[in-house]
Amino acid sequence: MMEIYNGRPENMEGRLEREVRTYDFLDELGIEYQRVDHEHTDTMGACEEVSKVLNIVICKNLFLCNRQKTAYYLLLMPGDKKFKTKELSAQINSARLSFADGEDMVKYLDIEPGSASVMGLMNDRDKNVQLLIDEDVLKEEYFGCHPCMNTSSLKMKITDVIEKFIPATGHDYKTVHLVGED
Repeated sequence: MMEIYNGRPENMEGRLEREVRTYDFLDELGIEYQRVDHEHTDTMGACEEVSKVLNIVICKNLFLCNRQKTAYYLLLMPGDKKFKTKELSAQINSARLSFADGEDMVKYLDIEPGSASVMGLMNDRDKNVQLLIDEDVLKEEYFGCHPCMNTSSLKMKITDVIEKFIPATGHDYKTVHLVGED
């Protein structure tokens, strides 16, 4: 049974530096959050139980790039929506989108594959990654994501993410409309 905690872990022993930095950054911004610790959740299926415990829809976080690897994107979309490359490509004027490799995820966001999260934007000081948010994510009251490590999940207000966290990273975002149907 997963337990819900308010804020950062009391004991940081065994936590990765990138996770600790996430808690430090959120606390510095005065963003309140709830947290659950769990086994590795590197698929949307594995996130279902976490979603139920936190009573939120966990976002699908996709790290994408163009064919030339000159443009990188972090796409946040509802976990139950299908991703269609063609649908997104037309909206951002970038043909031939694909999943970026794990090395680039570590290089730009300091996150390992399976742990992609909007929280990684705090590590992208050179603004190499453009944030894309599906409009349905913005309609929710709460937002769920990993703190740069997929053994914990956070629940916070979407307004705090949009109005405090994203601006503090120096990024902005583009709203996209994804239908996700065949």
